[in-house]
Amino acid sequence: MNLDRNPAAEPGKKTRNGWTCGDAVSRNSLNYLASNLGIQYGRPEVEHDVKGIYVYSPDHKTKVLFEGEGHLLNRKLAPRRQVKDAQKLGVEFMWGATAERLLAEDGFITGVTGRDSEGDPFRATAKVVIDATGSSSVLRRFLPIESYIEREIDMDDIEATGRYILEFDRGAEDETYFTPEYCLIHLDQYIAAAGYAWVFPKGQNKVNIGLGVSKSGLDRRNRRFNKQDNLQSLIDEYVRANTVIKNPRLALGEADEENAKGNWQVPVRRQNDCMVANGFAVVGDAAWLPRPLDAGGIGPSIYASVILGKVVAAALEANDTGQESLWGYNVEYMKTHGFQMASFEVLRRYLQTLTNEQINYGMKHFLSEEDIQAITDRKHPDFNRTQFFNPAMWFRVLGDLNLARGLRYTAKKSQTLVTHNLEYPESPGRFTAWRDHLRAELRETVEKFKPLDALQ
Repeated sequence: MNLDRNPAAEPGKKTRNGWTCGDAVSRNSLNYLASNLGIQYGRPEVEHDVKGIYVYSPDHKTKVLFEGEGHLLNRKLAPRRQVKDAQKLGVEFMWGATAERLLAEDGFITGVTGRDSEGDPFRATAKVVIDATGSSSVLRRFLPIESYIEREIDMDDIEATGRYILEFDRGAEDETYFTPEYCLIHLDQYIAAAGYAWVFPKGQNKVNIGLGVSKSGLDRRNRRFNKQDNLQSLIDEYVRANTVIKNPRLALGEADEENAKGNWQVPVRRQNDCMVANGFAVVGDAAWLPRPLDAGGIGPSIYASVILGKVVAAALEANDTGQESLWGYNVEYMKTHGFQMASFEVLRRYLQTLTNEQINYGMKHFLSEEDIQAITDRKHPDFNRTQFFNPAMWFRVLGDLNLARGLRYTAKKSQTLVTHNLEYPESPGRFTAWRDHLRAELRETVEKFKPLDALQ
């Protein structure tokens, strides 16, 4: 049984503002889905194809290919396709239902209680409950049994994001602001403090454009520049500054109706260190799966969902849905996708301490071809150009010695965290020691990378 608080005509809708999302997903993610489940996505749920994602420095003078080929989904139509695929396999749906609390018995989750489409209370039992209700999930927060799952997320690990889906006329030709062939991410501490901004093409004259900021980062930015901006005012300023987008208007076709403008809270930390309990698992934003650097959540959720589905199926066949039986979900996701996320969390924290000038300088001088390839492959760069023993690099290092030191620290910490994560315990017995070591490593980073109050 699948519970959805929306009516059958609007599956997967996040809020009354629609299916707010950046809409981008890598080709590798969809290929993973196809090879493991035989599900091939195409038109109309796939709206546009791109060659990759470029990340631009604040001055637009340096770019790095962040990922290879991918797609822009139509997030209103994609859930409809998912429902059809699930129904073909016999999955039943309960529409307009809100899950409010978990049922528990003898240390196991046994179902949920909530309200149906008429507002009447209901009670549904299940051998396994999978929570995909978002980053602030009340099911996870009020989990009524003992578990290693973290209930709460730190507010500094949440970013407020918002975006428009716009149709527009072409103004100036400038591929640093818009190109139909690539998704663009702009790093800019003025327009997207402690976050990121994006221009994702959905056609020749159609775009998903928006940004994300942390609350503390926005507060620091407003103090620095004596501003009173909020998320929406920054998005509007970002759109106005785009020289390619002329005469923008909300996309109002049927496929975009009630979805052209919206905002959403997105987790930007590593995934929950444990994602299972007796009879229970978290996935998607409820498990804090979006990548820390760009908040991309569709790809990680595809990997996690496929892995979780296989683990749950095996547990049901064995008639054992305890924590240990579901533990393989933790292990396999960490090995295939999650092992990098703590290191990207560290890089995100470091970037938040830098000024625009430092980001410009660092991207221009400290990224080697090997670093760029690592970023493209979703790996953490080594920043080898900051090795002080290389005389050819001394003049660049001395140009910003603190920046060079910070990058090297970040690279070394990344290597430590990746190694630790690839040693994720195969069973719950060793989890506490593993988790405590991870937290100690991350606490050191949080203390070292306290954000600057003055951004330039």
